[in-house]
Amino acid sequence: MYARGRASFISRGVGVALIATTALTGIVLRQAAADTLEGALALAYQNNPQINSQRAQTRAIDEGVGIALGGYRPKVAATISGGEQYLDTLNRGLPPGNRSTTTQGVSTYQIQGTQTIFNGFQTASKTRQAEMTVFGQREVLRNQEQTVLLQAATAYLNLLRDAALLDLQRNNVNVLEATLRQTRDRFTVGEVTRTDLAQALTSLEQGRASLHAAESQYITSRSVYFQQIGVEPGRLAPAAPVDRFSPPTLPGALERAASQNPLITTAMYAVDTQVQAVKALEGALYPSLSVTTTLQKGFGSQTNATGLETLSGNAFATLAVPIYQGGAEYAQIRQAKETLGQRRIDLDTARYSVQQAVTQAWGQLEAAKAQIDATTAQVTSSEIALDGVREEARVGQRTTLDVLNAQQALVQARTALVTAQHDRLVASYTLLSSVGSLSPQVLGLRVETYDPTVHYQQVRDSWFGVRTPDGR
Repeated sequence: MYARGRASFISRGVGVALIATTALTGIVLRQAAADTLEGALALAYQNNPQINSQRAQTRAIDEGVGIALGGYRPKVAATISGGEQYLDTLNRGLPPGNRSTTTQGVSTYQIQGTQTIFNGFQTASKTRQAEMTVFGQREVLRNQEQTVLLQAATAYLNLLRDAALLDLQRNNVNVLEATLRQTRDRFTVGEVTRTDLAQALTSLEQGRASLHAAESQYITSRSVYFQQIGVEPGRLAPAAPVDRFSPPTLPGALERAASQNPLITTAMYAVDTQVQAVKALEGALYPSLSVTTTLQKGFGSQTNATGLETLSGNAFATLAVPIYQGGAEYAQIRQAKETLGQRRIDLDTARYSVQQAVTQAWGQLEAAKAQIDATTAQVTSSEIALDGVREEARVGQRTTLDVLNAQQALVQARTALVTAQHDRLVASYTLLSSVGSLSPQVLGLRVETYDPTVHYQQVRDSWFGVRTPDGR
């Protein structure tokens, strides 16, 4: 018995260990995937709560079409009533004052169905309005996906830049420490003055201050990375620009943005939605026709003491012609038309905004490319200058200050190059987002893309049920 109990304990322990190992392996794999820009973007697309929240909102708006389609469907209601009925009846005739009293149970069962035949095309307009709202929400979701992917790419590239700058500052401090040791040795033998020693010490302290600032910035970028990607960063791999996915010319970029940028397409669907809203309100001015059928079964009677059982059925057509309802419907139509005019103005505003964003992103990308060429040449020249100043300092033609200045000039040039390379990568993603093409499909991310049409087709024609397709 002890052996069996111990074996069971060991088995449970092995099971727990396997579960823990599997979970740890999953975390490690996610962290490893996030060490490349493509992997980090895939994790952000899949797990970012802002995207998941917008997906839930899209699924909720899908139900608006089913609500609108309810206007085409019949409405059926069943009514059951029952109770005790007391009747006290005074009858005419002989003998005078003939009175009868009865007490009986009365119950009624009724089924009523109503079908709208015509309501001024209100149902059709409301259905199209709901569909336009769904299409607009999909564009809102696409815009949210682009925003998250751009933020994730920026966070990755910022951390990559700050890691490079941190290494650069560490190397700079190491070089300044070596310079300070050499200056002290030379000061001991009388080759340099106390001023040279003080200048070397000052440069070292400045370098250490820059190192602390770089460490602080790196820690901040790590926290932003974790917020956007959802895992701690490892050793990040270099990233490549995405210029190949963007149009090669500015006019081409503006043309694509005019048709694909989600801010513009969302505004377009908002105009279409409001057009249908105006038509739905105008439908209230038309006549409406409906058919009502009723089937009723009664046991006992509330008015006749001798009635035991009744069965009745009827079908009526009702035609309602609105003549005047206080003027509220006219005010609502005018209000909706003004809102429609506002939506059209919003569309123009979105077009101007997107045009400005594309132009700005294009200019930033071109400037970053030119900056890389300039800073690359600056780094090369600074390296040559530093080597020359050091050689001249050895033979007494340059001072320690000249060497320190040349070293700082090289550090600044390398910092400018790293920053320009970062700006060039971020600008390429910004341009791709501004034209509306920053998506997992375009980037070729290895992740299952979310298709909003799947849920829409699942719920559009659903007549019954309260459970959602995902089981909630």
